Amino acid sequence: MVEPTSPADPRVYFAAERTLLAWIRTGLAMMGFGFVVAKFGIFLREISRVQGVSPPRPFGLSHWFGTLLIVVGVTVTLCAAANHFRTLRLLERNESLRFGRWSLGIVVALLLALFGTLASTYFLAGMDDMG
Repeated sequence: MVEPTSPADPRVYFAAERTLLAWIRTGLAMMGFGFVVAKFGIFLREISRVQGVSPPRPFGLSHWFGTLLIVVGVTVTLCAAANHFRTLRLLERNESLRFGRWSLGIVVALLLALFGTLASTYFLAGMDDMG
């Protein structure tokens, strides 16, 4: 005989929704910051042109860093949506949630730490050019 399942606690679904919204905010922030970084090189180039000096080095790397952050932000948002969909399916079937060793949060934290390290190395290497 199959026991009837009790209705799920709505607080669990609300918590899942809040988690999804937090990941969406994270993805949007990464995309917005990536846009700023990508366009910052153009801004510096225009400032140099207005001042009549040549830029100390090309600013193409900011374009690639920014674009990469935008792509990571889109990927984070898509992964969050997929994870939310999977979580809702498990909750609907009254199955327990399983958490792996690598979560989306850990992956994003490691990627941002890597980007920060690369960007700071790039900026510190250019300090000699700034005089």
